[in-house]
Amino acid sequence: MPKVAIIGAGAAGCFCAATLRELAPELSVTLFEAASKPLAKVAITGGGRCNFTNSFEGIHSLSEAYPRGERIMKRVLQAFSQENTVRWFEGRGVPCVLQPDHCWFPQSQDAMDIVRCLLNAAKGADIRLNSPVKALCHSERSEESVPKNGFVVSTPRNDQTFDYVIVTTGGAPKGLPFLDGLGLELVPPVPSLFTFNVPDPALQSLMGLVVEASIGLAGSSFKAEGPLLITDWGLSGPATLKLSSYAARHLAEKGYRGTLWVNWLNANENSVREQLQETAFQNPRKQVSTTHLLQARLWSHLLAKAGLRPDIRWAELGSKGLNRLVAILTADSYPLSGKSKFREEFVTAGGVALSNINPNTLECKQHPGLYFAGEVLDIDAITGGFNLQAAWSTGYVCAQSIVKSL
Repeated sequence: MPKVAIIGAGAAGCFCAATLRELAPELSVTLFEAASKPLAKVAITGGGRCNFTNSFEGIHSLSEAYPRGERIMKRVLQAFSQENTVRWFEGRGVPCVLQPDHCWFPQSQDAMDIVRCLLNAAKGADIRLNSPVKALCHSERSEESVPKNGFVVSTPRNDQTFDYVIVTTGGAPKGLPFLDGLGLELVPPVPSLFTFNVPDPALQSLMGLVVEASIGLAGSSFKAEGPLLITDWGLSGPATLKLSSYAARHLAEKGYRGTLWVNWLNANENSVREQLQETAFQNPRKQVSTTHLLQARLWSHLLAKAGLRPDIRWAELGSKGLNRLVAILTADSYPLSGKSKFREEFVTAGGVALSNINPNTLECKQHPGLYFAGEVLDIDAITGGFNLQAAWSTGYVCAQSIVKSL
């Protein structure tokens, strides 16, 4: 009976095991997990509610959701889509709900429903906890109907031989030393999905405000839009997290230093100018500070930053005052002085280079019988359930490919 090892009992690993148990229950499946619990990250993702996929509504190109790995994601989503994911969980007793932001959650809003469903579906697989894999190499064994060489999986307890190995260890901020002997091309890991430290006390004093805005990095083409949350350390929220994902490598190269620009109205300069001119025409005697185009505290902050008196009236603004206000609303700037981890949503960009992988099967080109799934690949996404969808889809394709090879 062929033996399969899965290294990593996270989302991709457990979904792969569940798929193998369903498609080929005769296979011997062993999962090796370094931690004391399987699916630990799934249990806390989404604040413990588990945003397990996304409807992809509003995503016009996969590169908008997957800054790295869009081509492979296009293939694996054809094999196992977001609709397949929702049906898979609902078909196993987990009612699901779609939120207005296009994110899918279990109806219970409890991530443990997702965890229990996955573990139940993977029942029959041998899950070995506290079992970090120290090395992976070829064995000398050769049998018919299995790859030319099996693989030896080495843990602190023992060495075991398997016919197939699927690596699903997730993000690898410290690298992948157990793969050192295989000659694979690896992309150096860098953080993705993080918030920005902005050392501006006036901005930080506005903590708690949320604005629909666009944000970017000065001197680059990186930008993102969406809700922007002002915090006591700087900027967070979906727009910030998108930008951190898109610009992950650029920011790492710059040491997380630079200049952020914010378009507070998420509109172009001409339309903002027209809006202000219309407001001035309708309210010539009103004070600019009392005619809020944004939340009152933010509006006062921006007027002060534009150098406008608190008591100035629209009729007194003049062309220079109007220009300053247009500039601050559409291209406000702040210093970036570092990053902060975004709670449990921390994601790593980098890992096993996609050039090593057959995009149709996710099998390693150099080592037949060795597969990769999930974030260990150089695939990562913006926040919103896209990273977990990548785990489900790639895990499914690996399992399906092994079953087909039999």
